[in-house]
Amino acid sequence: MPTIGEEARTRGFDTMQQMTNESLSAFRNIPLLVGLPPWAETLAAALLLAGIAWLANFAVKHGLLRFALRLLPHDGPTPAPIAARLANIVPALIVASGIGAVPHLPAAVTTLVSNVVSASIILFVAMAISETLRFANRIYERRPDAASRPIKGYIQVLQILLYAGAAILIIAALMDESPLLLLSGLGAMAAVLMLVFKDTILSLVASVQLTSNDMLRVGDWIEMPQMGADGDVIDIALHTVKVQNWDKTITTIPTHRLIAESFRNWRGMSESGGRRIKRAVFLDQSCIRFLSGDERRELGRIALIREHLDRKRNELGEWNTRLGEAGREPVNARRLTNIGLFRAYVLNYLRADARIAKDMTLIARQLAPTPQGLPLEIYCFTATTAWVDYEDIQADIFDHLLAILPEFHLRVFQEPSGIDLQRLAG
Repeated sequence: MPTIGEEARTRGFDTMQQMTNESLSAFRNIPLLVGLPPWAETLAAALLLAGIAWLANFAVKHGLLRFALRLLPHDGPTPAPIAARLANIVPALIVASGIGAVPHLPAAVTTLVSNVVSASIILFVAMAISETLRFANRIYERRPDAASRPIKGYIQVLQILLYAGAAILIIAALMDESPLLLLSGLGAMAAVLMLVFKDTILSLVASVQLTSNDMLRVGDWIEMPQMGADGDVIDIALHTVKVQNWDKTITTIPTHRLIAESFRNWRGMSESGGRRIKRAVFLDQSCIRFLSGDERRELGRIALIREHLDRKRNELGEWNTRLGEAGREPVNARRLTNIGLFRAYVLNYLRADARIAKDMTLIARQLAPTPQGLPLEIYCFTATTAWVDYEDIQADIFDHLLAILPEFHLRVFQEPSGIDLQRLAG
């Protein structure tokens, strides 16, 4: 006793057979085909079928599709590629339904054409779905938070899975077999697939980690010297991350390398609103000394350190008074040094500059002496992160400090040059 499914298939087969017979009768009743030899009748019917399919394709793409696209807004991504892929299905369906009506066509040829057309329909549907995913990504990229949470990597993974499934269905359609037979053999090919798609799997995991941990965004400035990257991220995909370097070259980094190796992301600096200045002036240690009373009075005319001088004078006076008789000896007393006063000047100068951020670390400190002199380091943050403005501020600060050093009876250390040797020789 036949099952319900078998009865349904039987009824479907009978319906298709009836439609084929009707189409065959329609072809044979065309006046142009009457009286032709069998081969000519087959050729004419095939050309007629191809012409009908072409006309249907032209009408859909150049008529219906264009009219529908005019009704859509033009200020954003358009679904035209999706509709174009779907429009290819119309002629394929016409060929699939009419190929059986072509007279005198061998059954093997009819089956082959039907299978190829079925595979083509599967491919067109897969391409339409792929375009839909791209369209969704373009729509998502218009969101304000799209740069911080890109989905391009996920879209590419879905496209890979889509085309992998479409490939199985296409092969099954060409072989006229069930796709389950092909799927049953994939287990034995798992090791091969893991080897072939190793980079894809690594990139997928890396992409998920980069996105979920907010480690990288489009527009971030990153440094990765081992890959020759120093610039802005312009694209984050499944397999690669593109960085436009400051010299306008493009560096392409495999996504998984960003997880396996270290890189520097300057986004924190940009979001903080301040950029660090960390540079030292190397002072000649032979010019460091105590200041005399006349020199202290002379430096008192500098407004930035006048308050500091008064405070230090009172502090040192109280200290030396507590020493009693021993405090009268210069070797026992505390005295002002030219480098200490200069350090106080540098600190007050930075505090008075409106271009320096006052809510961030601000230090003028000595580092360990070196053969090149005593480093006096400036450690502060500018109130802007713009590169050109940052360089101007930094240059202005050190221009001033280098020029005012002689006022404090200090000089920078500089290794002997050719002119110094000429002077010695002369």
